[in-house]
Amino acid sequence: MRYFTYIFLFFSMSISAQVEPVKQDTTEVKYIYIEGDSIPKLAIDLDEVLVLPKLNFKNKDERIRYIILRRKTLKVYPYAKLAADRLTDLQQRLDSLEKNRDKRRYARIIQKYIEDEFSAELKKLTKTEGQILVKLIHRQTGTTTFDIIKELRSGWRAFWFNSTANLFDISLKKEFDPLESEEDYLIEDVLQRAFQNRQLKRQESAFEIDFYVAADKWAKSKAKS
Repeated sequence: MRYFTYIFLFFSMSISAQVEPVKQDTTEVKYIYIEGDSIPKLAIDLDEVLVLPKLNFKNKDERIRYIILRRKTLKVYPYAKLAADRLTDLQQRLDSLEKNRDKRRYARIIQKYIEDEFSAELKKLTKTEGQILVKLIHRQTGTTTFDIIKELRSGWRAFWFNSTANLFDISLKKEFDPLESEEDYLIEDVLQRAFQNRQLKRQESAFEIDFYVAADKWAKSKAKS
């Protein structure tokens, strides 16, 4: 796939350029000494970074569609990330509690905390934004909103139903799948670009997403149409 490739970027670090040869069984080995690290290294591990494809739009309508989707995605992603963080904290705490009474009490505390934190904002979401939020919650947790409600109905049911009362026509069972949904691929594209320019704080998805495979598929699909 000629348009997409992996590269490695050097992050800012102060490296002492001291390379000392060490002889081992007549074989000369060169070690790298990094400033602030007393342990010599044979190599420096670098982070893997996505090289994002250039955005190409067939017409003005496609460009506008992407811009609108980007605005909505950037708006709701922080809520999805917060929900994922709180759900993780809730689950870990519930697992440490033995009595059902204590579990119910703690779930109610978390519910009230989240409601106070951003429930008012959730109620302002449009239908499209609500559906994107449902997808992103699946991306961040690996669980659909429907299953979250089903599993933690004592604490989360009231929160989700009350906060999305005006959005009942969205699907709470919706999953995030960039390989099968072009819109989901575009949402992932928006996220990856926002992560790279630090517009959003990166949070890895709860399941593997092969961005390049999805990008290749939708590029070929667009070329055929």
